[in-house]
Amino acid sequence: MARFTRIDVALKMKETGVVPVFYHKDLEVCKQILKACYDGGARVFEFTNRGDYAHEVFGELNKYAAKETPEMILGIGSVVDAGTTSLYIQLGANFVVSPILNPEMAKTCNRRKIAWSPGCGSLTEISYAEELGAEVVKIFPGSQVGGPSFVAAVKGPFSWSSIMPTGGVEPTEENMKGWFDAGVHCVGMGSKLFSKDASGNFDYAAVTAKVKETLAIAKKLMK
Repeated sequence: MARFTRIDVALKMKETGVVPVFYHKDLEVCKQILKACYDGGARVFEFTNRGDYAHEVFGELNKYAAKETPEMILGIGSVVDAGTTSLYIQLGANFVVSPILNPEMAKTCNRRKIAWSPGCGSLTEISYAEELGAEVVKIFPGSQVGGPSFVAAVKGPFSWSSIMPTGGVEPTEENMKGWFDAGVHCVGMGSKLFSKDASGNFDYAAVTAKVKETLAIAKKLMK
């Protein structure tokens, strides 16, 4: 069962402004990354359904999160069908993110009052997603669908839309300013948050520092 409501998810996304997006097949690495992000101030985290047995890793990671990072809202991304959606809901996913808009996923999430953020690339898709109950819509890939100018154009006629771009978002003030000035709800951010050392291993202290710095930038830019 989800520990957080879909309202909690939307509000916390808005409050923190940044959602780290991460996948690794090694559970212990995932635990350390999750804790590093938590220590940096992140309170919403998207684990992506990218590899074999990803659901097994997620299930254990969610148990860890409940115990060690109790305020972290852990959700699942890269889900494209209703069956996989149901699987992750049973494993306690607090929200489900998809790179596409699949109405069957919406029905599955709505039945359990789970937050659902589908990937959209046009105003028509955004409108349809909201009709299906999406509170926060994802635009993906963010830079390819038009970047901040696309968001600004959407917010003209659809001032109520809550948009989360993923893809093309970087942890710099220059990059993030474009997105927040355009009116995003929050941003999703992947590999550039997760620093590695000279040996190619994750530097968890550096990850914490980078997340803290990025959240501070987001807070400064929020309107």
